[in-house]
Amino acid sequence: MKKLETTSRILLGLIFAIFGFNHFVPFIPHPEMTGDALTYMTGLSAVGYFWPLLRALELLCGLALLSNRFVPLALSVLAPITLHITLFHLFSMPANLPLAIVMTLAHGYLVKRNWSHFSEIFKIKTNEV
Repeated sequence: MKKLETTSRILLGLIFAIFGFNHFVPFIPHPEMTGDALTYMTGLSAVGYFWPLLRALELLCGLALLSNRFVPLALSVLAPITLHITLFHLFSMPANLPLAIVMTLAHGYLVKRNWSHFSEIFKIKTNEV
């Protein structure tokens, strides 16, 4: 179990660190987009701040996972990003869906393994004083 946790953490960390870094120092070409995917990405690019912010978060959280520091925080920040990536590829670019599924499974497994850090968030608060 520890080897699977370490492998999942390193894999997810590498994916986010590499793709985050690729925004600032391009070395992996972006896939060609058409249709709704292109319209969506064009809109996000038009905002100006979105991609640098997203990619910086991905890079920092990827490095946190790789260094095994602040793992619960990194998983929390990356959760909506992972969900968005998976849904985007599910509905707009299915060709890249396998990587998104691997990311989602690794992320889910890491949350499960670190559940003690997240369990308090999901407890129902009582009105006791």
